[in-house]
Amino acid sequence: MSAVELDRAVELLVRQVGHWEQPRWSAAAEGGNVSRAALVHKLVQEIANLAADAEGEPRRDVPRLDNDLVLPDQLRVVAADLRAAGPPDAVLARAAEAITATRSVL
Repeated sequence: MSAVELDRAVELLVRQVGHWEQPRWSAAAEGGNVSRAALVHKLVQEIANLAADAEGEPRRDVPRLDNDLVLPDQLRVVAADLRAAGPPDAVLARAAEAITATRSVL
């Protein structure tokens, strides 16, 4: 899994949700009882954790901002951090799979 494929997964998710307004973010994710915003924030945290692990740094909580419209940008930032850390392909694949899985339930 290359950084290009990770970028593609991020871009597909951002295209899917980037135009959403607050009510759509607040709606429950498909087949679940958690909001779409909460699900995407969980994904952002997972990617941030992978980046911290790849850098050999402690994991830190990604802030849950008041405005859900920033979630696509948060995803882009943590994905860029992960790429910059230069992790093995298996880590990039895990990140891309998590993004794809999230897209499928939004």
